[in-house]
Amino acid sequence: MKHTEDFKREAVRIVLSSGLSRTRIAADLGIGKSTLGKWIVEYRPTGPTSEPQGDLARENERLRLENRILREEREILKKLSPVLCEPKAMRFAFIHGHRHEWPIERLCHVLQVSARGYRAWTSRPACQRQRTDLKILAHIREHYALSNASYGRPRMALELREAGLDVGEHRVGRLMKDNGIRPVRTRRHKVTTDSHHQTGIVANLLDGDFPADRSNQKWAGDISHIWTAGGWLYLAVVIDLFSRRVIGWAVSDRMKKDLAIRALDMAVRLRDPAPGCIFHSDRGSQYGSHDFRKKLLAHGLLASMSGKGNCFDNAAVETFFKSLKAERLWRQNWSTRREATAAIVQYINGFYNPRRRHSYLGGISPLAFEARVA
Repeated sequence: MKHTEDFKREAVRIVLSSGLSRTRIAADLGIGKSTLGKWIVEYRPTGPTSEPQGDLARENERLRLENRILREEREILKKLSPVLCEPKAMRFAFIHGHRHEWPIERLCHVLQVSARGYRAWTSRPACQRQRTDLKILAHIREHYALSNASYGRPRMALELREAGLDVGEHRVGRLMKDNGIRPVRTRRHKVTTDSHHQTGIVANLLDGDFPADRSNQKWAGDISHIWTAGGWLYLAVVIDLFSRRVIGWAVSDRMKKDLAIRALDMAVRLRDPAPGCIFHSDRGSQYGSHDFRKKLLAHGLLASMSGKGNCFDNAAVETFFKSLKAERLWRQNWSTRREATAAIVQYINGFYNPRRRHSYLGGISPLAFEARVA
């Protein structure tokens, strides 16, 4: 790019009057340092720089400095808006964690603390409470990973107390919030229930009464879906409402009646229920089919169906599907149905049934609940 004579002379005047380094001025003007040096030799005034020109250069530099400070403070404010109302110790911790991004003095100014106070904080030994917080935080990170990043404050507090730590929910919540540890939640929706039929519709025997007195008294089933790069994968499950344990499941690339039947067969093989057990589902055509009703009759199970369009009538199974998707399936994209199926098996057998804490069960897992009442 060819520069005019006036541009070159103005650049030389800024060098001679602003007090900034040549490297900085060259960068601001978008030219090389050696080029700027040649201009200085060529256009250096023989007399003193006039006062008006010197004032203009100093004013330009002052404005550049103010703009730079405002940009830095704006970037800081984007990150620290939740920290402004925290105690000084939290603000000092934020400054310490971002001291390599911005000048400490700037951080202290924006956070309304003194640089002297920050230096005193960094040299002060950690108190007993801070040391205990670090210990608790290490356990939180461990159990957060074991829970597939799904536990919030209540379940996390239960995990820590079971591990032998005397800690309350508020402290756990504070440490999780301060360290950016929060349950992962995302959502994708697809309607799977085909209730526009009159085949096999039966009464709602359950009628929202989910609690059961014993195993194999009330079962519930439903079908949901998981998106993969290879297409939709459909999952049918059967849950024992006494312990909320998944006792039967099946997957398929098509949502046909055999999907619901295979999940039911698995549950029957595992539990061998006595006649009179209620099997509740929505009004999907798979559960109203002749073959499925024939299976129920053969095993002495009593059919029950939700009211039309009422998802709350089957809330226990809907809650399981939400947990499965939010805590495992929505965390990544699945390339194949086989990969998604392996993840479902691992979640049910490795986490949901044996480990996941349920508030409905008093904060223990389905298998632990069944062992306790056995």
